[in-house]
Amino acid sequence: MTSHQSTQTMKPATAAKKLGVYLEATPAEFQEGVVSRTELNALQTDPPQWLQDLRRNGPHPRPVVAAKLGISIAGLARGGITEALTTEQIEALKQEQPEWLQKERATQAEVRKEAARIKERDAERAARGPRS
Repeated sequence: MTSHQSTQTMKPATAAKKLGVYLEATPAEFQEGVVSRTELNALQTDPPQWLQDLRRNGPHPRPVVAAKLGISIAGLARGGITEALTTEQIEALKQEQPEWLQKERATQAEVRKEAARIKERDAERAARGPRS
């Protein structure tokens, strides 16, 4: 008995998320079709010019904007950033250093520091072994 595999496909929004690009900025044929796992892998390994340009210049989706600014997505919302930004706009924000961005970066640094402390504590506990 042989089984045949069906082609795994995803919606354009899912593919755009996996590629780290803003769906509304992708070509119409990408937005209107479905993307197979094979096509997604091809786009990741050998990105076409439109994908290279989007990744370089944007507009970027909020998770990418947050990462480039060194803050959380929630921090973006608290700062009033709800739409996609271009690389140029992100760089301008970095230069301006508005108060909300400074505050969110400080908050993110504290979160990272606390996460590292907890990880270190857990590693020490694991090294000591179970208590009897």
